[in-house]
Amino acid sequence: MGETKQFFAHRGVSGEYPENTMAAFRAAAKVKAHGIELDVQLTKDGEVVVIHDETIDRTTNGIGYVKDFVWNQLKRFDAGSWFHPKFSRESVPLLEEVLQWVTTLNYPLLVNVELKNDIIDYPELEEKVLQLIDLYHLQSQCILSSFNKASLKKINELNHSIETAYLIEGIPVDILKVVENIPVKAIHCEASFAQSIIGKKVQERGYPIRVFTINTMNEYNNLIKSNVSAIITDYPEIFLENKVIE
Repeated sequence: MGETKQFFAHRGVSGEYPENTMAAFRAAAKVKAHGIELDVQLTKDGEVVVIHDETIDRTTNGIGYVKDFVWNQLKRFDAGSWFHPKFSRESVPLLEEVLQWVTTLNYPLLVNVELKNDIIDYPELEEKVLQLIDLYHLQSQCILSSFNKASLKKINELNHSIETAYLIEGIPVDILKVVENIPVKAIHCEASFAQSIIGKKVQERGYPIRVFTINTMNEYNNLIKSNVSAIITDYPEIFLENKVIE
């Protein structure tokens, strides 16, 4: 019998709460998810905010690019009503707000911070994220991930002790060469990669694999033989209630 897998709440418990809001993160802690996954970008005045899309159109009542708003403007938008009217008071949180909250919990919640800088270049995003993690002494509880190889390389140069993870889609055949050159400590991928021969080779080289976004027991059961380290899910309670183990 293997170790219990870790279950990360994808953008918080985003199946039942508006994604990337404090309500979604609190729900993850309530069910004792092992971790939360969230996305960060920069405002016009350089604040690190938690939001997935480059624009605010889908998840708020505003329109425009995150990078074009200063924090005082962005925080006024409603980031919950798009999901359900009862969440109308939710707003786009600062990464600092989330990290500060994490320090108040009675267990060491892991935080997977995805840097959303593969489409828009955010100067000094890496430095700002690392500074906030240092400020709250959460180095051992944070994982920094990105699709952006240059960003991960920069993080490693700034702080080679913090865990980094390369985000991929599909099954890139040159993955081993890529991750050795960045370098990173883990791979975040789709189920197809975890189940592939290349995925197995990556694990044999000592890289943990975390799989997104697994939302049903059927999807999970198909992964059992793949020996993945963690599941990233919109519904962590499904797996935690079933006390899933390898």
